[in-house]
Order: sequence, then C-alpha cells, then structure tokens
Amino acid sequence: MPPLLRSLILPLRQLDDRSFRNTLLKGLFGALFSFVAVVFLADWGVSALVGGSGWIATVAGWLGGLLVLASAVWLFVPVALAISGLCSDAVAEAVERRFYPGLPPARGASLAAQARFNIVLSLQVLVINLVLLPLGLFLPLIGAVLFWVVAAVSLGNGMFEGVAQRRMTVAEARALRRQRRFEVLALGGALAALALVPVANLLVPILGTAAMTHLLHRNEVPVPSLRAVPDAGL
Repeated sequence: MPPLLRSLILPLRQLDDRSFRNTLLKGLFGALFSFVAVVFLADWGVSALVGGSGWIATVAGWLGGLLVLASAVWLFVPVALAISGLCSDAVAEAVERRFYPGLPPARGASLAAQARFNIVLSLQVLVINLVLLPLGLFLPLIGAVLFWVVAAVSLGNGMFEGVAQRRMTVAEARALRRQRRFEVLALGGALAALALVPVANLLVPILGTAAMTHLLHRNEVPVPSLRAVPDAGL
C-alpha cells in the first residue's frame, strides 16, 4: 500500500483503541469549542462593521452571517494546528503503541522547544490567514484556492514536524520534512480538503496528527493485528 494512502487509512482502523478514541473525543470537543469561539469573534467583528438600522442593516446582517461562517472556516486552520500541538504527544504515543511497538522510547526535542514551535507556527499561520482573509471573502473562488494552498502547507509541514520532534531535534525534524516534502504536502493537501467539509473539519487535528505519525514511520512495518492494544486509557 502506498505510504500516503496507508497514512490516511490506518488512523480509521484505530477507532476501536480506547486511548486513541478518548484523545479523538477530547480533540473533537476542543475543536468544536474553538470553532464556536472563532464564530463568536467573527460575528462581533462583522456586527461592529455593519451597525445601523432598517432594511439595509437587515440585509447587511444576513450577508454578515455568511461572512462570519466563511471567516470562521478560514481562521480555523491555525486553531487546528494549535490543538494538534497540544494533543500530538498523546496521539503519536497511541499510534506507536498500537502499530509500531518495536520503536525505542521517544527522546526528541524538549517540551519547551516543541511548545515554542507550535506557538510560533500557529501565530504565523493566523497572521497569513488574516492578511488573505479580505481577498478570500471578496473573491470566493480565488479565496478557496488560497485557503487550500495555505492549509495544505500549514497542516502538512506543521503536523509532520510536530510528531517528528518527539524523536529528533527541531532542526532534524525540519530537515526530514524537507526530504519528504512531496509526501508531506500531498497528505497536507488531503487534510486541507477535509478542513473544508463542515463537521469533518473538527477531526482534522487528531486524525491529521495520527496520519503524519504513520507517514513519519513509513519505513516501519505496522503490526497487522487490528485489535486494540490494552491500555489504561487517559
């Protein structure tokens, strides 16, 4: 099976694993809460711009609602990266325990280095998305393409380096990502497409992290058994 396809399918086979499922649910609720918060902030911003009263304000309010939804979807990518960073260790550990039990203990970049990487990356993506947001709102077709490109690069590079840093330094993770840039971007593109699908986009942080963990270990032979490895849960 091609590494990219395997990376996308194997996380779905782990839904019977309690520790993985618990992490998925936590990530799902965290993403849902964050998405609602982004919608609230976008609504507040649009309402402040619209203002006024009468039928013009009513029409503007309806249009504002569409802008709020579009803005929330657009700005969700940096939120997804932040959630992925918070859950990457638990997700990668569950994947490795289930499919790659022969790996040595993870001893990579320090927690401080990983946290710094995740914070800087999320802020960078947020700034880029805010700069491109007006173009995306007024030119929807171009905006959709821009959203996909930015999301593909951001999710691909960010999630791969995030899981790789558990087993190597930040510099080594970046070098490995560059060596595998085509696979990483291809998987990032698939995740970016999923990020455009309502509800399904809430699963991107956890499923994407699991998929990148499989891509990281693409040279390892996964355990063929589909039974969950017993664990104490989270």
